[in-house]
Amino acid sequence: MENVAIVILNWNGSKMLKQYLPSVLLYSRGEATVYVADNASTDDSMEMLREHFPEVKLIQLSQNWGFAEGYNQALKQIEAEYYLLLNSDIEVTHHWLTPMIEYLDSHPEVAACQPKLLSIFDKDCFEYAGASGGFIDRFGYPFCRGRVFETVERDNGQYDDVADVLWATGAALMIRASDYWKAGGLDARFFAHNEEIDLCWRLRIMGRRIVCLPDSCAYHVGGGTLPKGNPMKTFLNFRNNLTMLYKCLPKEELDYVMRWRWALDYLAAWEMLILKRNVGDFLAVYRARRAFKRWRKDFEADRQRIQASRVAKVIAERRSFSLLWQYYVKGRKTFNSLP
Repeated sequence: MENVAIVILNWNGSKMLKQYLPSVLLYSRGEATVYVADNASTDDSMEMLREHFPEVKLIQLSQNWGFAEGYNQALKQIEAEYYLLLNSDIEVTHHWLTPMIEYLDSHPEVAACQPKLLSIFDKDCFEYAGASGGFIDRFGYPFCRGRVFETVERDNGQYDDVADVLWATGAALMIRASDYWKAGGLDARFFAHNEEIDLCWRLRIMGRRIVCLPDSCAYHVGGGTLPKGNPMKTFLNFRNNLTMLYKCLPKEELDYVMRWRWALDYLAAWEMLILKRNVGDFLAVYRARRAFKRWRKDFEADRQRIQASRVAKVIAERRSFSLLWQYYVKGRKTFNSLP
C-alpha cells in the first residue's frame, strides 16, 4: 500500500495539466505517487500525459462523473494511507507535502488537512476557494481565514498558525483513506460545489479534526471549470448548501435555520436581479430551491445516519453568528474582525 497518493481529477484540462503538473511532480518526488483520474475528457489530455509525463499513473473513467463521484470512482482503485485530492490548476512549492504528512502521522485524531492556498495571479494574496482554512456561520454560509464573502485579504502572515477548521478546501485536500470511506466519501449527488464542506462537516460530527497547516503552501488559479457568475455554479452552490444543512444540522436547529434560509435565499435572488441585473443567477436560486425541495426526501436516511454518528454536539468551527449581519451591517470584512 502506498503512503500518499496525489490524485488530480481532470476533465478537458490538458493545458492546465501541462502547465502545473511539473511542479507537483518536482516537489512531490519520493514522498507520493501522482495519479491523474480522467473524467472521459474529449481533448488530448490522455495523449499529452502519456507523451510528456509517463511517470504519472492514469485512471480513465467511463464518463464525466463530476467532481464528487469522479473522485469516489478513482479512489476506489487506489490503495494508500493518505489521499491528496488536488485540482489541476494548482502550483505547489518546495516542502509542501512534508508538513501535512508529518502532522497526520503524529496526530491520529486528525482526519484531513489543507495547505495555505494563495492566488497564482497575486502570490501575496489568499485564494478565494480555501485560503487558510474554512468555517461556516449559523446559516451555512462558508468563509475562510483570509476570505469573507468577496473580500480576499493579502497574506501578511496573520494566519500562519496551525488552526482547527470546519472544512479544508477540495482544491488541495489531504485526507486519511480510512476516514474518507468511513464518512462515506464525497456525496456523488452534489456533482460539484460544497461537497468537500459536506464531507468535512460529517467528519467533525464524528469527532474527527480538520486542520489548516500554513507551513505548507500552494498557489491556485481557481474557477477553471465553472467561473463565478455562471448560473450553473450558482444553482449548484445553493442547492448543495441547503442539502448539506439538511443532512448535518442538529435536530434542534434544523427548522429554525431552514426558515431563515428560505427568506435569505429569496432576498439574495432579488438582490441579484434588481441590483446586479443578473437574470441568470436570479433564476438559478429559484431553481435550486425547487430542486432541493424535490430531492430532500432522498436524503432522509443520510440525515438519520449522520445524526446517529454524532460525537461532537457543539462544533466550535461552525460559528454561531450570522455572517451576513457581520459583513453587511457591522462592516466586519476580515476573518480577524469577526466575533
